[in-house]
Amino acid sequence: MADMKKAFVCGHPIAHSRSPKIHGYWLRAYGIAGSYEAIDVAPADAAAFFAGLAQKGFAGGNVTIPHKEAAFAAAVRHDEAAEAIGAVNTLWFEDGALVGGNTDAAGFAANLDEHAPGWAGNGPAVVLGAGGASRAVIQALRERGVRDIRVANRTVSRAVELADRFGATLSAHAVEAVPELLSDAGLLVNTTAVGMAGKDADGPVADLARLPRHAIVTDIVYVPLETPLLAAAKRRGLKTVDGLGMLLHQAVPGFERWFGRRPEVTDQLRAMIVADMEKPATGKTQ
Repeated sequence: MADMKKAFVCGHPIAHSRSPKIHGYWLRAYGIAGSYEAIDVAPADAAAFFAGLAQKGFAGGNVTIPHKEAAFAAAVRHDEAAEAIGAVNTLWFEDGALVGGNTDAAGFAANLDEHAPGWAGNGPAVVLGAGGASRAVIQALRERGVRDIRVANRTVSRAVELADRFGATLSAHAVEAVPELLSDAGLLVNTTAVGMAGKDADGPVADLARLPRHAIVTDIVYVPLETPLLAAAKRRGLKTVDGLGMLLHQAVPGFERWFGRRPEVTDQLRAMIVADMEKPATGKTQ
């Protein structure tokens, strides 16, 4: 069909991506004539791939590891989140120009909104890890008015870089300081790969003994759904939020831009993805 809109997700590798299942579900649910495909793009080919999107007839697409920085460079304009985070995970066209956005921060916040309403006012936030994923989490915290964000990382210099980037609301710490940092925290976020299926480390990423009873614990890892950190938090009776909702909610803005309808994250969609996750796992994420 000539009027069928096309979108994609690209990465390297990409076969593990669940984004086609998410967007395919919405296309069927809303009766939209469109397509969404996974495309493996080698790093050396990323710039040419992004430059040729319009010629290939794409309305836009998603970008995952390792191309988020290349997508940022390819976009003519960026939304506020992409500028703050320094990476693009969603592309679309406006007046023929390629625009880059980042929906990871919005996805993180929407997941907590759904499962832990009022989370932003719960107290200081401790973020474990200072990699690319932590930037989106920090941006979400800042947007929601969290004024005390404590980033702990094995390499302290990387946490210091984030403090320099995001300003006075953020402080940098060594992992050895985590027990003290948790003593009055209202939110603990793991952005590291510890606990992810297929990784060597299988224990909790932090000792939760000093977390207050009102604290919320969330892990952006979603394979497995219950990571060792979340399991430890549940044993303490703490509120926990798994990472799958972040994946689902971050997909919403892109679908709306490409296909003209804002989709809903429903229990049925979540159940479909959980069922897919229960198949033999690769240990990889989006």
